[in-house]
Amino acid sequence: MTLREQTSIFFIETGNIARFTGRFFSEAFKPRYEFGELLRQSYIIGNKSLSLVGVTAFILGLVLTIQLRPPLLEYGAESTLPYIVGESIIKEIGPVIIALIFAGKIGSSIGAELGSMKVTEQIDAMEVSGTNPFKYLVVTRIAAATLMLPLLVIMGDGIALFGSYLGVNIKGSISFKLFYNEIFQDLNFSDIIPATIKTIFFGFAVGLVGCYKGYYSSKGTEGVGKSANSAVVVSSFMVFLLDLIAVQVTDLLGFN
Repeated sequence: MTLREQTSIFFIETGNIARFTGRFFSEAFKPRYEFGELLRQSYIIGNKSLSLVGVTAFILGLVLTIQLRPPLLEYGAESTLPYIVGESIIKEIGPVIIALIFAGKIGSSIGAELGSMKVTEQIDAMEVSGTNPFKYLVVTRIAAATLMLPLLVIMGDGIALFGSYLGVNIKGSISFKLFYNEIFQDLNFSDIIPATIKTIFFGFAVGLVGCYKGYYSSKGTEGVGKSANSAVVVSSFMVFLLDLIAVQVTDLLGFN
């Protein structure tokens, strides 16, 4: 495939996703609202991700603390370890890593689920029966992913900080209260709010890409596999792209 063909496919795909996004906003604010399905999807998405996010966050906090201790000890700045780890996790590492875990777990799940429904003609059957499959299947899943990821990031950050506390105490001794005081005494809302807001966009992107890839899946079971795989790849790329934009915006607004 030539570079021109690849560029053409990229812009066509970008246009299709933009049109899909526009349809989401058009359908999301029109009655009838599927609150029951939204709650069900929120529970499924959150429950599916919580254990993996918790384990990953705990290891992240523990490893980051162990890796940062030697260089800080070398420069006599070991006392700043809780603050450095806490700010790194809360502002950047926690949201991005957890969003990538979420993209791998939920993005692939949504892509495979909707892809399977598409190739088995269940979506077509819903349209014939008078149900709006886009509102029932797509809007609820995107909204649930948008709502759940910020909550998972907040819980994951807390677990990561607990892992960091244990890491500090492997070769030292610090009380739980003092550790958290060291983290939060210099943090303020200008650090926490931008990190939380960008996770909303991360969740939206993961849900949107997963639903788009699954809803327009084709070519039988092979297409389902491709939908799940491309959902993970594209949503992970979107997380990095949105994070880059968020960093630039917060810097311009003076939050950094």
